[in-house]
Amino acid sequence: MSYIQQPQEIEKNSFLIIDDIIRETRPEYRFASDDHAAIIKRAIHTTADFDWLDILHFSDGVIEILRDGIMRGCTIYTDTTMALSGINKTRLAKYGSECRCYVSDPRVVAAAKEQQMTRSMAAVDIAMQEPGEKIFVFGNAPTALFRVLEHRKTGCRCRCAGRFCRRGRIQRCAGRKFTAVYRRARP
Repeated sequence: MSYIQQPQEIEKNSFLIIDDIIRETRPEYRFASDDHAAIIKRAIHTTADFDWLDILHFSDGVIEILRDGIMRGCTIYTDTTMALSGINKTRLAKYGSECRCYVSDPRVVAAAKEQQMTRSMAAVDIAMQEPGEKIFVFGNAPTALFRVLEHRKTGCRCRCAGRFCRRGRIQRCAGRKFTAVYRRARP
């Protein structure tokens, strides 16, 4: 049996296939920028879901904000181990940045139980106690986003890089447009 085994070749081939499929099925589709194209194609590559072309949205200036934070050595906090595993820690380290996920941290588990809150909320509280610039990347826990909003009301400066939603799993934040990169829930 013959197949591609080298990871970089698999990825390169995958992106060529993605380009071909977009060209064939959506010839009118245009990406807003090269950065948007790279991010959306990466989402398609990791999920094999071309719906990302229509449901991944970016707040104005978000890519630059995230890039600048990473270049300054920020810490990215995520509430899912899946997001953590998909973030290139070696590349972050080149800029003095790192990524952490505290949802399974014993301190978080204990705080969540004691305060009767989600572990994602407790993880935000622990992250807020740490020094340095913070960027949050959330999975499907709207309570983590709400907790960041609560901290922001008290004067904490942090950024929310994203919130990804599955069908039927979204809550509104009092009408605020706070998320930077997000997936609109499917109807």
